[in-house]
Amino acid sequence: MSVVKVSEAAAVLPRAWSSTVLGRVGAAEVKVLRMDELPVEEERHAEPEVLLVLDGLLELDVEGAAVTVGSGEMYVVAAGTAHAVRPGSKGTLVIVEATEALAR
Repeated sequence: MSVVKVSEAAAVLPRAWSSTVLGRVGAAEVKVLRMDELPVEEERHAEPEVLLVLDGLLELDVEGAAVTVGSGEMYVVAAGTAHAVRPGSKGTLVIVEATEALAR
């Protein structure tokens, strides 16, 4: 695999909150996306996921608690934890998550 320019991969995505897979590590996918200040509905996953903010700010609601993740910071969402993106999130986000097909 070659070097991936993560910010460039995010910049060419057709719209905010659409992601692209940059690579796979074991049963996990590494994805990148752009955030656009709009909220995203609550979700839960069977496996934990890592949210790494490359630049900007990620505003989360995790089980009813406000969590702010800044540039260069990472947050691990535990498996089964309800979480949503609050308004105001912007920048570039890398997500590492197990895929159901790969996790089995």
